[in-house]
Amino acid sequence: MWAEPETKGISKPTGIEAEKLRLLADGCDTTSDVRRDSRDVIGEVSKTRDVIQTLDKTISNLEMELAAARAMQDSIVSGTPISNDLRLPEPVKKRKYLMVIGINTAFSSRRRRDSVRATWMPQGDKLKKLEEEKGIVMRFVIGHSATLGGILDRAIEAEEKKHGDFLRLEHIEGYLELSAKTKAYFTTAVALWDADFYVKVDDDVHVNIGTLGATLSRYRSKPRVYVGCMKSGPVLAHKGVRYHEPEHWKFGEEGNKYFRHATGQLYAISKDLATYISINQHVLHKYANEDVSLGSWFIGLDVEHIDDRRLCCGTPPDCEWKAQAGNICVASFDWSCSGICKSADRMKEVHKRCGEDKTTVWNASF
Repeated sequence: MWAEPETKGISKPTGIEAEKLRLLADGCDTTSDVRRDSRDVIGEVSKTRDVIQTLDKTISNLEMELAAARAMQDSIVSGTPISNDLRLPEPVKKRKYLMVIGINTAFSSRRRRDSVRATWMPQGDKLKKLEEEKGIVMRFVIGHSATLGGILDRAIEAEEKKHGDFLRLEHIEGYLELSAKTKAYFTTAVALWDADFYVKVDDDVHVNIGTLGATLSRYRSKPRVYVGCMKSGPVLAHKGVRYHEPEHWKFGEEGNKYFRHATGQLYAISKDLATYISINQHVLHKYANEDVSLGSWFIGLDVEHIDDRRLCCGTPPDCEWKAQAGNICVASFDWSCSGICKSADRMKEVHKRCGEDKTTVWNASF
């Protein structure tokens, strides 16, 4: 073996220096890398952020599906499958929707429902067309009476036969049971329809469907989204007042306020949050007020709260002035009545003065 002779007086280049020499020989100056256009860098950062958001949402959806599969497996292994009274119907269609709009209603609200049908809710073939072409599902949401099959239930069945626009829940109706009804709605809706968003709205609120769709579609790439008019009202400890909170002691000293949550007239949540409610429905605590309950379910989760004041405009002249200024409201109601005051009589007036153009939803590309 020949030993390599030492080279005295000649310094050998380091690995880094050798690489630089090779690049220079090839006509590539490493210093040119720092001269990149700043606009290109910003563009690349923006693209990277979009990719990360998309991946985040995909991972979130997969986690929710995995949790649902595990829950089903546990029920099978333990030999205690879901009881018949909680069993959900099979999905009606295997397609993707933009949003499911559940209009919360009661047995005594026939005139309110008719006012909604006469204004912002399409009827008949147009309702089906809205689902098929725009991916928007709309249903009045109601449970059953305490006397199953009684006169109240039969009246709803007759109304459903005429209009075909109800979603019946395995739930006994009652004002003090709104939190339970909310859980039942999201659980049922997420089982029936695969949508990006699930919306709850009261039957005494005016809604512009096209504007709502355009608003929510902006958040499609984001996981765990909670959209509404965020508020933080006082915790009412005294009995006998409206919105009394029996569990006021949980919120600290008297006079404290609730955590931020969306007002109950209209709000929307993304699919993974609706799935979360469905999976954990039996352990989610119900407070006296439905909107507080929903907000509490998301407190410990990585959820993005989006406060959009167009979801809680006032009735004319407020929503009318905004419409004239080109800022169409998503929803309009009177805060003093927690909905449109005397909505059965005033819905047409509000729709005439604050409603979007009839073609808006049909020309929209969500």
